[in-house]
Amino acid sequence: MFKQGMLLIIRMIVGGLFIFSGLIKINDPVGTAIKLEEYFDVFSNDIASFFYLFKEFSLSIAVVLVVLEVVLGIMLILGVRLKVTVWALGLMILFFTFLTFYSAYFNKVTDCGCFGDAIKLTPWESFFKDIFLLILIGILFFFRKDLVNNYQPWATWTVRISVIVSVILAITAIRNLPFIDFRAYKEGVNIPLAMQPSAPLEYSYVMKKEGKEFVFDQYPTDESYEFLEMNLNNEEALPKISDFAIWNTEGDFTEGILTGDKALIMVTNISKLETSNLTEIDKMIKGLKGSGIEAVLVAASSETEIHSLIDSRNWDVKGYQGDATVIKTIMRSNPGVMLLQNGVVLKKYHYRNTPDAEAVKLLYGR
Repeated sequence: MFKQGMLLIIRMIVGGLFIFSGLIKINDPVGTAIKLEEYFDVFSNDIASFFYLFKEFSLSIAVVLVVLEVVLGIMLILGVRLKVTVWALGLMILFFTFLTFYSAYFNKVTDCGCFGDAIKLTPWESFFKDIFLLILIGILFFFRKDLVNNYQPWATWTVRISVIVSVILAITAIRNLPFIDFRAYKEGVNIPLAMQPSAPLEYSYVMKKEGKEFVFDQYPTDESYEFLEMNLNNEEALPKISDFAIWNTEGDFTEGILTGDKALIMVTNISKLETSNLTEIDKMIKGLKGSGIEAVLVAASSETEIHSLIDSRNWDVKGYQGDATVIKTIMRSNPGVMLLQNGVVLKKYHYRNTPDAEAVKLLYGR
């Protein structure tokens, strides 16, 4: 009885963590795909060039992985096909442990995305979390002959329904924007304010004198001390946003973009631009003319590509460049629309949900 009780507790812990992790990533499969692309880039350079081929299938792989996390977690808790489930979880956790170790040891991908954007873990924290799960799953694997399957029809049907619901949620999140936005650029965020420290940054200075180390809150005026390093004491006060910038060949336009009423058409990559709903963006831009709401194009592409897109669509907008990683963080859609009012994010839209000009004006009280 004691053994069965311990195995049940382990099943609940492991299953619960996998379900939690999977649901957070089902909320944003595109984010998981972006993270996989980072890994494939690193592996193609460090391990074998063929990993680059997987980038094209990153989104499909992401959907399979996040759905598996949820479904296998449910199967483990309900006791459905436990031996197969433990085998599958074991293979998954070995794969995840390899990724997190590689990230931590080689400092390649500094955020594994284990819990999406909801909970940020350092590479080593992610690795030790996976080691913890690996130990628990290892115990289940060792005692797999003692695991008792649940043959109740309701349990089997619950698993089947979870597969269907998980796939539907993942596809819905892909075809729209994430249900819950955990990122720094979510609706309601004041970007200029988020670019500032939340409190004065406090540093400590490690110095050396006569073979001994000393720590000071202020840099010592005594020149006999040898400087070793400077450490930030309150990292929680760092700006939530540190990489937002908009520019073109004429200079930096970040401040101007964060001033007034702006409708940003954001493009992560013009060469991979989804064109099916561009006519709706055409109508929105034309309808906003003269309203005081300025439509602008921000793309992680060359100026030549940006001007070519503007000319081909006959858009009366200015074109700017932005960092690809930042635009992907802001917008899980290519293209997408972000409405700003003096730097505050009013609303974000997937290209499939492009608003008409009247809806945009209404948001600005026009």
